[in-house]
Amino acid sequence: MIKAIKHFNLITKHKWQVFKLCIRAGIPWRGLVHDLSKYSPTEFFESAKFYVGDHSPITEAKKTNGYSKAWLHHKGRNKHHYEYWFDGTAPDKTPVIPYKYAVEMVCDTLAAGKTYLGKNWKNSSQLEYWNRTKNLTYINIKTANFLEAVYKEVSEKGIEKTINKKNLKRLYKKYCK
Repeated sequence: MIKAIKHFNLITKHKWQVFKLCIRAGIPWRGLVHDLSKYSPTEFFESAKFYVGDHSPITEAKKTNGYSKAWLHHKGRNKHHYEYWFDGTAPDKTPVIPYKYAVEMVCDTLAAGKTYLGKNWKNSSQLEYWNRTKNLTYINIKTANFLEAVYKEVSEKGIEKTINKKNLKRLYKKYCK
């Protein structure tokens, strides 16, 4: 029961962080509906069972089971995850992710870093994580370039100067159009 309460608090804190960033980015609705599936029984109970607090319980479920039901459910319902857009049998296996979902992804990843790292989070945290993991992803190169540009800018200028509608539209147009 304690893990369930801690997990509920963690995902609610994360959702709040995403909501605030989505407001800054000019997509408040995406922030409001962000990750609602995490409260569904399929995602919530597995994640509470594998709750660890300093990283995603999905990682722990995958270590134990070889897969995560919560993740399979989550990525299939949330368009802000690049995995949602991957289709190995389609002519275009990794299409460019539409603007509102690409920006929600930025808000999500920044908020995840802030939530899990807490006081250890710094402006360069997401760029450092991206640089460690970008070669493991099936993502359209244009979307990947957009993400990297945003993370670099956050690293250099901070969230306040980077995460706003005008700047994100400019970067998306530069890399994804």
